[in-house]
Amino acid sequence: MAHSDLTIKYEDKFLLLCVKPVGVLSEDSESGASMPRLLRAHYAALHQPDYIATVHRLDKITGGLMVFSRRKEATGKLIAAVAEHRVEKEYLAVLRGHPAEREAELTDLLFRDAAKNKSYVVKRMRKGVREARLSYRVLAETEGLTLVRVRLHTGRTHQIRVQFSSRGLPLLGDIRYGSKDPNCTAALWSYRLALTHPVTGERLDVTQPPPGQYPWTLFSCPELEQ
Repeated sequence: MAHSDLTIKYEDKFLLLCVKPVGVLSEDSESGASMPRLLRAHYAALHQPDYIATVHRLDKITGGLMVFSRRKEATGKLIAAVAEHRVEKEYLAVLRGHPAEREAELTDLLFRDAAKNKSYVVKRMRKGVREARLSYRVLAETEGLTLVRVRLHTGRTHQIRVQFSSRGLPLLGDIRYGSKDPNCTAALWSYRLALTHPVTGERLDVTQPPPGQYPWTLFSCPELEQ
């Protein structure tokens, strides 16, 4: 992927909101394309300061909106805003199956096995267990699939994927949590980010629909309109 292919939704000298494609890493890595590397190349080509810091993560197989810092003085403030859940994050996801409720809040205790890079729903609190909470709303359905809009209230590893999978509703194509599909990886897209600018105080609220390809093209709703 070339830096010329980047989709930047908002930028100023302190931060930027852009679209991470599926398959690109959120953080710097010795191997593979990463967003910081692509963004630094983009700004270097424009002869602008090329400082880029990752302040939150998306899984490699997940695409969509991310915020990055462009100044060291903004990095800590953005990381704190994410940690304190002052950055609103909403996702689109395709579930295999149909939830019992059209709209609900899900709360679970999650244990992350770092060695296996996998999270599990558990019944009681112990070391390494953290509460996970999200709310969702059904947007559209097909015979065997459901498109939902998800609001994260906590930010746990693989949270959306494991919370739905534990209820027999794995994300389409999410092999790690029980749903194979030869035509896609886990159908999860970072759709909306909203935050207060850490320096100017401006309210930023950005949305980005997923690409017009499978499985998103199976559904029709305003959130999918390009």
